[in-house]
Amino acid sequence: MRSAHVAQRQGQTADSVLHRVARGDPGAARECVDQFGSLIWSIAVRMSCTRTDAEGAVQEIFVDVWRSAHRFDPEQGSEEIFITMIARRHVIDRRRRPTRRGHRRVINYIDALTWADPDSSSKLCAEALAATRAVMQLRPALRVLLEIGVLQGLNLSEIARELRLPIGKVKTVMCHALIQVREFMTR
Repeated sequence: MRSAHVAQRQGQTADSVLHRVARGDPGAARECVDQFGSLIWSIAVRMSCTRTDAEGAVQEIFVDVWRSAHRFDPEQGSEEIFITMIARRHVIDRRRRPTRRGHRRVINYIDALTWADPDSSSKLCAEALAATRAVMQLRPALRVLLEIGVLQGLNLSEIARELRLPIGKVKTVMCHALIQVREFMTR
């Protein structure tokens, strides 16, 4: 029974944009840019220090997407999630490069959070909106830690250094913030 379900699902996704990109379909690259460009742009803008940085990141992310398209597995998640993870990891790696270290800024990213084109009906957009609403309900101290950790991609040690707090305190507050977000989202 399971193999029939997997075969049916694979048949439905065999013509997905990423599978067509992986096969070298000439129209798939343009369709991928049209379909996921606003999602990648919103991630790059939110996580980059400057607009120029974001523009460079978007180009590099699409190259990453072309190179990684063959790894897309619909059993592991949607195309939006696959592309979001590539984009997020790429921008985090880009920010961690030594030449970018001095350019980090702490701003209120949540206020400008837009995950995709407002006309998009993707599940990812709805989930992001629900998460944004949950994060906005947090006390400012908790929200700042999540903004820095999740949106800027800093690890716990970097957050502690950035905010001049003990790492144990950062771990505790981050854990508390994530638990509260989960509670807000399940209400």
